[in-house]
Amino acid sequence: MAEVLVRRVGLISLLLLLATLVGCQSSPGRSDDDNTGQLGTVRGASPAAVYVDLAIAYLQQRNYVPALQNARKAVMVEPNNPSAHNTLALVHQTLGQDAQAEAEFARAVSLDPNDPFANNAFGSFLCGKKRYAEAQQHFERAIANPLNPQRWVPLTNAGACAANQGDDATAEHYLREALQVNPRFPPALIRMARLSLEKKNYLSARAYLQRYLAVAAPTPESLWLGIQTERQLGDKDQLASYELLLRQRFPDSVEAGYLEDR
Repeated sequence: MAEVLVRRVGLISLLLLLATLVGCQSSPGRSDDDNTGQLGTVRGASPAAVYVDLAIAYLQQRNYVPALQNARKAVMVEPNNPSAHNTLALVHQTLGQDAQAEAEFARAVSLDPNDPFANNAFGSFLCGKKRYAEAQQHFERAIANPLNPQRWVPLTNAGACAANQGDDATAEHYLREALQVNPRFPPALIRMARLSLEKKNYLSARAYLQRYLAVAAPTPESLWLGIQTERQLGDKDQLASYELLLRQRFPDSVEAGYLEDR
């Protein structure tokens, strides 16, 4: 996770690409305040670490050939390093090489069944394939690991995955727990705003959206959520502000097109 973003899963979208499940994708080496809804792989003083870091850097720059080369080198120099296999899986996933990605995700998890980063990443991948029961198992492993430094990420991804199945009650449970751990996590906030809007809890949707915009830059999705919310609540000034921002900042977005269709 979300929300993206090509828009593939992720939930969290890989690295700088956003997936339809905000936060449902996993990205190595992100900070705790990262707003993509992604969870990093563990870095450490290992033979593979330098290649993992290089692969991540190239992947973030969308330089896919050297990203793949360095991820493969990480696996070659340290075949039993879960982080190396997880990174290679993420590169394959970004390239649309799903069979190779799944094999590497599975290898990472087999090397360390409780690794929170590999489990979160594999769960995101499986959720994108609509293999929800399998995805849930991996999210739960990531959530349950007491050494997971970013529990709010798999919690958000599990919530986003549940929402994609139409299970709003379970989605809300996970998202609320994520926000208890990290109240400023943008993917969880925007997901809760969307769920609140769908449930016609417009004041709640407004509150979550305001919290989101206090910690993250506006996106076409967040502005469109704001527009729909304020149309219901009747704040014409705020509605006009959201519409203006959407037209000015994202004139070519799908959401801006919705304004012209009215």
